[in-house]
Amino acid sequence: MDIIQLKHFLSITETLHFGKSSIRCNLSPSAFTRSIKRLEADLGYNLLERNNRSVMLTPAGELFKEYAVDILDKLKEFKNTAVINETNLKGEISLYCTVTACYSILPPIIEDFRLKYPDIHINLITGNESSTMQKVMDEEVDISIISMPEKLPGNIIFHPITITPLVFVAPSFNTAFLQGNSQKIDLENTPFILPEKGVARKRADRWFHNKNISPEVYAQVSGNEAILAMVSLGCGIGLVPELVIDKSPFKDKIRIVDIKPAFESYLVGICMNKSKNNNPIIKVFSEIVQNRKELKDY
Repeated sequence: MDIIQLKHFLSITETLHFGKSSIRCNLSPSAFTRSIKRLEADLGYNLLERNNRSVMLTPAGELFKEYAVDILDKLKEFKNTAVINETNLKGEISLYCTVTACYSILPPIIEDFRLKYPDIHINLITGNESSTMQKVMDEEVDISIISMPEKLPGNIIFHPITITPLVFVAPSFNTAFLQGNSQKIDLENTPFILPEKGVARKRADRWFHNKNISPEVYAQVSGNEAILAMVSLGCGIGLVPELVIDKSPFKDKIRIVDIKPAFESYLVGICMNKSKNNNPIIKVFSEIVQNRKELKDY
């Protein structure tokens, strides 16, 4: 049994799918299966129940999952703390964010961090915005980039990075959504493409409620990039943070629509679990963020 096998096992506990886990671990399905079987043989227990339709953890698998998580956490803690001084930090930090944040927010932060701490490996994971907070709360990652919710959980620390307006966007070529010759939007009869979950969706629901409008929702989408793509194709009007537009490949095919009242600006930053606040690597990453005074406010 080795560390690689533990990582393979934890991957299958998350996906419950051999094909998906083999891709995640950069192995062929047969090689991944052999790794799991060797682990089970070393332990003398079946960790998984599998058939042609599903994969489930056995009671022994559930117990061993806790052991594997504990071992990998302790190994990571050792790597992060077994250093002579802070300027020679070595180890790993895991970051979770959306694809939008990856190209619009992270680059200057990562650049500063890598220049100062070249021996720290950054494990960057991208996914849906709705998962950002939960990933940190469940301690699956060290840091997430989030839009600040109206209320932070008590065990979460937040440090702001930038501010951006939340805006409606329409296709630049399509005037079908306009009322007559004016630039006003027919809110009652316009199809909207809205975020599926998260801060933006909550604000949108409240905005429509306050205007006593039941919007025609064309689609509920889990990513800003998908919203912009659908708007650029003329599917409707979307709601996105303005900062996603600047580097979007669709920016020439969409336009911001001035609809009143305007939304409250979006505060974007990093969050971490208080239990990891004394981790030296997480601490220096947080300091990099807090010291970037020149970050643009949108």
